[in-house]
Amino acid sequence: MAGRAEVAGGHAGGHKLWGGRFAGGPSPLLEAINRSIGTDLRLWPHDVRLSKAWAEGLEAAGVVSAEERAELHRGLDIVAERIAAGEPPTAADEDVHTFIDRLLHLALADSPVGRAAAGKLHTGRSRNDQVATATRLWALAACDELDAAARDLQGVLVARAEDLQDALMPAYTHLQRAQPVSAAHWLLSHVWPLQRDRRRLADARARVAELPLGSGAVAGTAFPVPRELLRERLGFAALAQNSIDAVGDRDFVAELLFVLAQLGAHLSRLAEDLILFGSQEFGFVRFGDGFSTGSSMMPQKRNPDALELARGSAARLLGDLVAVLGTLKGLPSGYNKDLQDDKRALFGAVDAALVVLPAVAGTVAELTFDRARMRAAVTPAMMATDLADLLVRRGGTFREAHAAVGALVREAEERAVELDALPAGSYGAAHPLLAEGAAAALGAEASVGLRQAVGGTGGEAVRAQLAAARELVQSHNEPGATNGVEQTG
Repeated sequence: MAGRAEVAGGHAGGHKLWGGRFAGGPSPLLEAINRSIGTDLRLWPHDVRLSKAWAEGLEAAGVVSAEERAELHRGLDIVAERIAAGEPPTAADEDVHTFIDRLLHLALADSPVGRAAAGKLHTGRSRNDQVATATRLWALAACDELDAAARDLQGVLVARAEDLQDALMPAYTHLQRAQPVSAAHWLLSHVWPLQRDRRRLADARARVAELPLGSGAVAGTAFPVPRELLRERLGFAALAQNSIDAVGDRDFVAELLFVLAQLGAHLSRLAEDLILFGSQEFGFVRFGDGFSTGSSMMPQKRNPDALELARGSAARLLGDLVAVLGTLKGLPSGYNKDLQDDKRALFGAVDAALVVLPAVAGTVAELTFDRARMRAAVTPAMMATDLADLLVRRGGTFREAHAAVGALVREAEERAVELDALPAGSYGAAHPLLAEGAAAALGAEASVGLRQAVGGTGGEAVRAQLAAARELVQSHNEPGATNGVEQTG
């Protein structure tokens, strides 16, 4: 139960959930560092929801009557209405839980039954299990928003790929032209990392959905509150099995931050590709007006700011992950106030991802692809591997083929001509099996057409890949779905 300070309104007229054992109030300097409501206020809908479930649990435990439970629900509804309407916290509200508790007492002040019930709501629970539960509820909702945003970006990539199946472009290794591919194949290469992010997110979500409420401060609640009832009311998949672990566990925060850091890296790589391809040196794409900015000095500039900010956000997401892991690694078991900063990192990372994902999707949707420029960048030298493959098909070994084609490439460089412009005799001189028909292997369309294995850039392979990608985008995952990853719990 609450201490004397809570009943009396707390020190210096405040409304605290603690303080009975203190003769004086806290220093303003402590309050400045201890006050977290600027960060955790956004938990209020979840704190109200879990408090209503806790009231039901107290009724089941015989701590409050049915009438008192009804009054608590009525009061919490009033609190929710007031906060949703813009009710601000006061300087005395150190966190969202204190804020809601104060408003609840005010909401039920005109009812004797309600006043008594408001004083009983905190029975058997602690802010430790309360904040852990509210944060998990917030994280569950965030997982669903993130999945939807990632799926939307996949949808844009797939839609653009549909239109570019017959457009050819260079694929790169070491940022050097390597082999020709369908532009659709390149776009789809960014769909599958996003799918892995969605699967990781779904898998992490299953571990978020473990209920800590009922763990008390560290040893569990002393009242027979049915935790299974709480689990059902709040939509969790499982109960936390150890009260010490439950109040101090922020693995779910670190795991979500890892998923977001990985997602950020994938968005950064897509952004980097497009920034390069949109430069005048490449000229493969043109950025649309809606997601570009100009220069304050140079009128000719068209800057891909959304992509550059996406690339920069990846570093922030990584930093949030490192900050939380650095905090967790030094903590003893149970709750410690260091954990108060977990929400700052989690909220900031989710906010960043939910801004970046639609900005990248919008940028991709507005791109104009220059098919001619992409095709012109595909040069005969990029089919050197196809020439080596031809020699192998004619009975040579790949070691022989590699050496022979390497010699042809060197000769072309020395003559300053493309590989297909060498004299006919050069092919036979490099290897007898290339004496006739070798130039036919240097066509880009033929090269692409040969690569029909699953996952390749051939037309049939890309059409199959597109069908699989469309299915991923069109199948809306219900909350808790795992995208093929079995839930744990």
